[in-house]
Amino acid sequence: MKLTKLIAVAVAAAFLAATAPASAQNKALFPGKSHLQKENQRLRHELDSLKQELEKMRTEISYADSLASGMLDSYTGENAPSASEIAPENYTPAVSDSLLSIWYLHNKVNQSEEDYYDMDSVKFESNVPDSIYIARIKQMNSFITLPYNDIVKNYIIKYSEKMPQTMGKILGLCEYYMPIFEEIFCLYDLPLELKAMAVIESALNPLAVSRAGAKGMWQFMYSMTKPYGLHVDSFVDERFDPIKSAHAAAQYLQDSYRIFGDWNLAIASYNCGAGNVSKAIRRSGGKRGFWDIWPYLPRETRGYGPAFVGALYTMTYYKEHGIKPVSAAMPEHVDTFHINKMLHLKQVSELTGAPIEELKNLNPQYKHEIIPGNERDYILRLPYKYTNAFLEYEDSVYRHKVDVYFNPVTIKKIKDGGDGERIVYRVKSGDYLGKIASRYGTTVARIKKWNNLKSNNIRVGQRLIIYRGGNAPSSASSSSTSTKSATTQSSTSKSQSSSDPGYIVYTVKSGESLYLIAKKYPGVSAQNIMDYNKIGPNIRPGMKIKIPKR
Repeated sequence: MKLTKLIAVAVAAAFLAATAPASAQNKALFPGKSHLQKENQRLRHELDSLKQELEKMRTEISYADSLASGMLDSYTGENAPSASEIAPENYTPAVSDSLLSIWYLHNKVNQSEEDYYDMDSVKFESNVPDSIYIARIKQMNSFITLPYNDIVKNYIIKYSEKMPQTMGKILGLCEYYMPIFEEIFCLYDLPLELKAMAVIESALNPLAVSRAGAKGMWQFMYSMTKPYGLHVDSFVDERFDPIKSAHAAAQYLQDSYRIFGDWNLAIASYNCGAGNVSKAIRRSGGKRGFWDIWPYLPRETRGYGPAFVGALYTMTYYKEHGIKPVSAAMPEHVDTFHINKMLHLKQVSELTGAPIEELKNLNPQYKHEIIPGNERDYILRLPYKYTNAFLEYEDSVYRHKVDVYFNPVTIKKIKDGGDGERIVYRVKSGDYLGKIASRYGTTVARIKKWNNLKSNNIRVGQRLIIYRGGNAPSSASSSSTSTKSATTQSSTSKSQSSSDPGYIVYTVKSGESLYLIAKKYPGVSAQNIMDYNKIGPNIRPGMKIKIPKR
């Protein structure tokens, strides 16, 4: 809307500038031509800035929206690649996580497009009267206060009426996971109703990965793993372990309740953090009820509390709404073994007969199907009916095809791959290397090495290569240098190298903006280019600009 108004004003200004009468009478009625030209130029600069921001948003949205669909298109259908083309060494840890998450949702939960709604704008209608909803919520006798209003009603209708197929599959998974979660929450003396949070966090997908980097059924960020005892390294990510991460979630909720003294606020803090809840309390004037601070919470969190009520209601009254749980084919009984040697899930599968997919479903925390028991004590979950076979072959299972499954080159490659995905971080105001390193679970020294930094000085807008959570491939230490070199070489035909080693001369092409040009040079922003050349955002084809070297 703002862009449309600006365009209209700019057009009007240009028209007036071109047709301004020279008569004394008209000069009194209209501003001077020079004034209009200056105003027109100012508006054009604003328009260029808005266009750059729009282009940036379109690029980011297009990338996010196309990732999942692109992967599904690539790995299904007639044009699916061969087995060699989809070998693990051909994709990064981030792609691996996305593929696993997509596979699970596509094959286990299989949510359809009708399950996704803009809950801020949609208003559902139901034949169930409010009095019935209110009576049912009261009959649930929940230890946690469950409010009822139009917002909560909307979420109740969503879960109980608008996504019956998906809820049927989630309820099938509930039959396996909820008794486990209830036992864990009892251990911490927490309300059992909190188990419904796993439904709204991940739809009970143990391999869920959010855009922000939260992982697992209970959606933990990397920065919260160590405080709550979740181990993450090149082989293991215990955020994907539904049981271990449920213990961590219970501990977090226990801590949060001690801070706020209210379960609805503790639930909200699980979504947005205790800091945002405390900020909302301050902005509300010190009020501590969820609906009192509701307007001051982040947008996503405002729907989190009502979604909790909607999910819990549907888990209780799904029969009344004609929803039937779909069997999840999870084993009824599982045995747990402590492993203190290197063990591959395929070794277990081949000697016991346990299906490899079933082993992976029960042990999703092992990212490469390897249990690194030689480093610390880990567990193997095994369907009960294969227990005797495992005990029978336990002495030989560790020696089975050792050369195949523990090839030194393969093991080194896994270790060199680091703990997390490669990301490009853009420095923001107030950032410093220590703050960035803490956020992504790494060290200042590593960030400096990955980006070939000689000091701790960084600039707003600068792009940094970061390997979230740990080590990078061995070649990453010179990634910044090699990236710059590759960029410079690829643009030789487009650019002219100056004798001054501090910058590169670039010739602007048709349709380019400073933002698009800056993207070609890691560590350089559009603002850097404007400052270096002492120009505004307005550029034209054929114009030569200096790109500062980083």
